Amino acid sequence: MEPVEVTIVIVSYNVRQYLRQCLESIERLRKRHRLEVIVVDNASHDGTVELLQPLFPWVEFIPLGENIGFGRANNIGIERARGRYTLLLNPDTIVAENTIEEMLRYMDAHPEVGICGCKLLNADGTFQEQCRRGFPTPWAAFSKLFGLQALFPRSPLFARYNQSFRDPDETYYVDAVMGAFMFCRTEQLRAIGGFDPDYFMYGEDLDLCYRMAKAGYRTAYVPTTSIVHFKGESTRRSRINDVRVFYDAMVTFARKHYSSQRWFLLLLRAGIRLREAIAHLAQYRQGLALLLADLAIANAMLLVATTIRFGQPLAFQSYAYPTVFIVLSAVVAVCMIAVGEYFEYTYRVRNVVMGYMAAFFVLSSLTYYWKEYAFSRGVVLMTVGLAMVVSGAVRFALRYRQRGYAERVQRRALVVGTTDAARRIVEAMSEHAAPIAVVGIVAVEPTADERFAGYPIVGYWDYIERLVEQHAVSEVIVTDRSIPRSEVIATLSALAPRRVRFFFAYDDVELHAQRIVADVGIRRLELPPLLRLRYRLLKRIADVVVAAIVLVLGWTVVILKRRSLRSWLDRWWSVLVGRRSVVGLYPRQVSHYVGIRPGLFSLPMLVPEPLRTDALIARLNEYYVTEYSPSLDVEILVRSMYRRAREQ
Repeated sequence: MEPVEVTIVIVSYNVRQYLRQCLESIERLRKRHRLEVIVVDNASHDGTVELLQPLFPWVEFIPLGENIGFGRANNIGIERARGRYTLLLNPDTIVAENTIEEMLRYMDAHPEVGICGCKLLNADGTFQEQCRRGFPTPWAAFSKLFGLQALFPRSPLFARYNQSFRDPDETYYVDAVMGAFMFCRTEQLRAIGGFDPDYFMYGEDLDLCYRMAKAGYRTAYVPTTSIVHFKGESTRRSRINDVRVFYDAMVTFARKHYSSQRWFLLLLRAGIRLREAIAHLAQYRQGLALLLADLAIANAMLLVATTIRFGQPLAFQSYAYPTVFIVLSAVVAVCMIAVGEYFEYTYRVRNVVMGYMAAFFVLSSLTYYWKEYAFSRGVVLMTVGLAMVVSGAVRFALRYRQRGYAERVQRRALVVGTTDAARRIVEAMSEHAAPIAVVGIVAVEPTADERFAGYPIVGYWDYIERLVEQHAVSEVIVTDRSIPRSEVIATLSALAPRRVRFFFAYDDVELHAQRIVADVGIRRLELPPLLRLRYRLLKRIADVVVAAIVLVLGWTVVILKRRSLRSWLDRWWSVLVGRRSVVGLYPRQVSHYVGIRPGLFSLPMLVPEPLRTDALIARLNEYYVTEYSPSLDVEILVRSMYRRAREQ
């Protein structure tokens, strides 16, 4: 058997089209080099192996039964490699004609180098700075997490992680190169054990370079050749929270290699949680901005009302400030959230009226208990009335602006399903000259087809959240009845900050098309009650109060009834700390409702256990989410207690 110069190991996951063009770029190099190509497929369900194996018979495909992660899958290919060198390559890349030649020339001339990488370019030709990096030392990780690297990208002090202060066209040693392209000496790669399986995705390339350095070999950045890297295509086709996984990988790296510096691990975790919190708040930036605007309006109207009544804006007793501003702001915020403003993405004048009426009632009631602050109920009435008018005007202006913007900008939609209804809906929308651009079709099941009804199949339902983000979609039209409603509801909840509108068009397609065009929400799925912030806050407060009372008063009853005190404490403590709810979902192995806690009591528990099938549990859980109200919790709790009393 002829000796192999280079073994190329590629791990793929639902990137069939990208893998195809990657293999086509490698095929051009086979006449110039003795190559071995191994593709380890991480249980893709887009037909990767079935469709590509006949097209590339010179490639060894290894299909796996489950997604075992990037590092472990690469290790399978590394074990089979026969080449002097092993190129670990991402499937979403295109290799240049001189790439292998340049890497071989450099590695043969530099025996001290164990791993090298080339220049990686984005699809638009821009440079990917992550292709040469420093290790996430305490200072480098701190600078990246807290934004110092972004503020000072040319500083050797602050930009150590991405090395953005160095010339991308010069060759030099670095701490690490990107896992999308790692040209390694096979013998040394096996000697250090390949990738660490503790990493699922991200971080394993840093760890590999770190262990190669400990083994006495250098890592080099060689920009004499470039490849194109369509960064992030695998994660776009999954439910993976790639930001969270990236920083968790950094924690794993720090724990493994900087375990003696506990303060660093604590700081790293704090920075990760801070970045996640900022990202989460950014999703609600419009609601938060409106909340701050309302608080500013309410306080400004208090000054106006005080001036009208007493002739000057700060006419109350000196001890009243800043208390009156704080109380007014708190009451207005709570009342407005309670009626559904800010975080349910429906900014209505009606909500403003209801919220300020509730605020007036609360503020008026407070003056009966704190007489020293009962300066003037007329000021309270004027404050609330003026603030209601101004806040209502702000809502009216926002809605007018949004409608005007919607008229000027064509909306973008995804049609879910490859059904007859899907075909008719896109045809009907074309006939009606809809102000909606169908950007693609989302298939429910894997298919070998690349187009449907004249539109590209852009992905599968399992990855709808990433498809919506990738294609900047504002409308999703569901035409396939096989998708469980619970999945649709959970997806709607996850996409709520983007204000994506969901429509159902199973039948009466022509009518639905006309109504969608006219911007009328036909069978539009609203955010279910239990996924709304006000209900979740109310439910959490009730959980804390009930759990605290039970833990303080209930332990004597448990002892008297000779029950396990430990298991009882564990159950109610889990409610107090937020792992469970008093009344919630029935726990299942598969749940689409992210963020909704399982309950000590639930609707399916009212059904006798022999009749409690998975299908029934799923339906009752769905009913609980979609029809939730505080009274439903009370009813479930009372009936559960009554049922237990009868059984005893």
